[in-house]
Amino acid sequence: MDREKAFELLKKYNKDAFHIRHVLTVEGAMKYFARKNNEDENFWGCVGLLHDIDFENWPEEHCLKAPELLKEINAPEEFIHAVCSHGYGLCCDVKPELLMEKILFAVDELTGLVGAAALMRPSKSVQDMEVSSLKKKFKDKKFAAGCSRDVIRQGAEMLGWELDDLFAQTIDAMKVDEEKINKFMVE
Repeated sequence: MDREKAFELLKKYNKDAFHIRHVLTVEGAMKYFARKNNEDENFWGCVGLLHDIDFENWPEEHCLKAPELLKEINAPEEFIHAVCSHGYGLCCDVKPELLMEKILFAVDELTGLVGAAALMRPSKSVQDMEVSSLKKKFKDKKFAAGCSRDVIRQGAEMLGWELDDLFAQTIDAMKVDEEKINKFMVE
């Protein structure tokens, strides 16, 4: 998968800064998890980058319009399946089967919660975030109410991970690219 072509496709259908930050964050997290699991960092990253390719323009067809858009860059079927699987049980019936798909399912929502929690910190950063402070935000259903706690729990279960482990790994993953994403967003 050519990351440059993937990014051009992303920009063709997505303009909202909040959304761009989200997919860059998920891309970075997926690359982190690929490295941890000796997998193809570029492939996993591009799946994270394009996982919401159809969301901005076709929210009612999320994960249903994506295959058509991904064909514009000749994405292979395994890539399309991975992208669509993050919407399992929410907007499509493509089940996460591979480790990469299960991680994407779990971290998509969780990166949003972690990002919102980071904005509440004096540092406005994940660099000094502790799992204990994220757990408090997770338990507060009013905080970042759009981030589904059920999906995060379901993702952890799919992976066979404890929530604390998923939280810790996702925070660590987000630390890696935070500065680069912040710099990119101001350019």
